[in-house]
Amino acid sequence: MAKKFYITTTAPYVNADPHIGFALEIIQADAVARYHRLLGEEVIFGCGTDEHGLKIYRKALEEKLSPQKYCDQSVTAWNKLKQVLNLSYTHFIRTTERRHLEAAQALWQRCQDNGDIYKKTYKSKYCVGCELEKTDSELEQGRCPIHPNLEIELINEENYFFRFSKYQKPLLDFYAQNPDFVVPRYRFNEIIEFVKNGLEDFSVSRLKSKMPWGVDIPGDPNHVMYVWFDALVFYISTLGWPKIADFAGFWPGIQVAGKDNLRQQSAIWQAMLMSAGLPNSQQILIHGFIQSGGQKMSKSLGNVIDPIFLSQKYGADALRYYLLAKIHPFNDSDFTIQLFEEAYNSDLANGLGNLTSRIITMCQKFTGGVVPPKIELKNHPLRKLEIAVWKMLEQKMPTFEFHLVLESIWNFIHALDKYIDETKPWVLAKQGKQKQIDEIIFVLLDCLKDLAWLIAAFLPEAAQKITTALNLKDLLAKDPIYKDNWASLKPGTKIKPIKSLFPRI
Repeated sequence: MAKKFYITTTAPYVNADPHIGFALEIIQADAVARYHRLLGEEVIFGCGTDEHGLKIYRKALEEKLSPQKYCDQSVTAWNKLKQVLNLSYTHFIRTTERRHLEAAQALWQRCQDNGDIYKKTYKSKYCVGCELEKTDSELEQGRCPIHPNLEIELINEENYFFRFSKYQKPLLDFYAQNPDFVVPRYRFNEIIEFVKNGLEDFSVSRLKSKMPWGVDIPGDPNHVMYVWFDALVFYISTLGWPKIADFAGFWPGIQVAGKDNLRQQSAIWQAMLMSAGLPNSQQILIHGFIQSGGQKMSKSLGNVIDPIFLSQKYGADALRYYLLAKIHPFNDSDFTIQLFEEAYNSDLANGLGNLTSRIITMCQKFTGGVVPPKIELKNHPLRKLEIAVWKMLEQKMPTFEFHLVLESIWNFIHALDKYIDETKPWVLAKQGKQKQIDEIIFVLLDCLKDLAWLIAAFLPEAAQKITTALNLKDLLAKDPIYKDNWASLKPGTKIKPIKSLFPRI
């Protein structure tokens, strides 16, 4: 029976179009999901949209639409991402779907039955942009630093509260027992310190008379769930919980989120799971923010990067490559069109694309367009270098260090180019040394075949085009990964011409 693997992104709000930061998140998750499929595992890759809360409600009123109608229209932009970014997610859920509403209510009931939900009157400062309460220490000049254009609102009402304070020790014990729970480590240290400093119970409902757009609270028609309590249940409602179905086999899973989600993912959600008597998440990957020219992206500055536009203009693989190879997986990074195009030309057009064209063209020219006789490559210098790349893939994918894996793969690409320049098959052809040419072309074709496997999780379209040209079976076939050959090149096999993978810009 195949090993089961579950990975999920956060559920972004539908009140704005997809941005480059979420493109980073979902492409990171997609690369991990594709990698585990290539290992022969049964993978669920989940994502979806968060459609409740005050910001959605107000946006709908502004558009003169019902909240549900507004969400139904807005979600189409998010559904486009699957095709535009060439994503492989298997499960998509909207938090307005009946199955999610039932899951949120079931989890609420479990927490309430455990004595962790109670009612009280309270006052707080609230950022609608974050949909979070804010302490004075979190504000800068009285405003949220993430949404400085929004005024902080004061809430004074009776709400239900979750006994977050009860879970300080259980959370710290869980962290101690799971030292790799949050990646990177410095983000894990942040949340450990946050929990060590003490936890305060937080509001988990809103008065329906003031904000009616939310999940109804079981047994109380006057309140709806606070959007974060509702939204976090998305991680298990995606799997069909509270029904068993996929949940039993695939939970716990890996969650991918931005650094502004650290507290919610690694502390609040984990406490909610503990309260409900459910297993905690397996691991959480926290990525940084993407800046443009060293500045935070904003419409007013005119430096917002549209991932859909980029993918449609340059291709999904090009965007995927840049986000995985040039954007640090954990730290804040810079993105400009100039940097993107420079990487496209140097690494894709002149790198992978040019190498692939060279090898296929030489095969057409020097070996009649077929795979030449097989030779033993076990002790070949390129095979030894390739093994080092496989090891890098094996070591760094579990730690989500995509940039290091791709750097290693591109070093291999450079080595193949250098091998062509040094062996000069075109010179050997003039000298009539066909046996040497056959050996060189076989080496190159075999390395290109393995290169397709190595890039498949990152640049799936390019990988598939290469395997099609080599007349090999689909890359989704469940072959062992750490073998010299994931598929064999049979001498005499016809090699198909290939169009330029990445036309130079």
